Amino acid sequence: MSDATGTQAIVAGPDEDDIGSALEAEGVDVTRVDGVISRPQLEDAGILEADLYVLTDVGQATTIPIVCDLNEDLRTVVYDRQTVPEFVTAQLDLAVDPRLVDASMVAEELLA
Repeated sequence: MSDATGTQAIVAGPDEDDIGSALEAEGVDVTRVDGVISRPQLEDAGILEADLYVLTDVGQATTIPIVCDLNEDLRTVVYDRQTVPEFVTAQLDLAVDPRLVDASMVAEELLA
């Protein structure tokens, strides 16, 4: 298990594949946001201090440029079965299909 003490992540969208729980199991402090995600909601969730932004709904892909604008040191991840829209691929650090890699492995790799 990694030592992720102090690592803060925001998991945005429905977490059907339990990436939030997998990150918590690695010691990450996880804040969850769902519904139609807005800039104020992200700010309230702590995006300015977060280390990691995990999006689980590519339908909310427009949040990627927003979070990158708010926090340039943030690592961005999409963990969804759907294809990532091309307009955000340059701003992503990682895109993973949950059918190919389970949440615990992704969490371990993100903290390695």
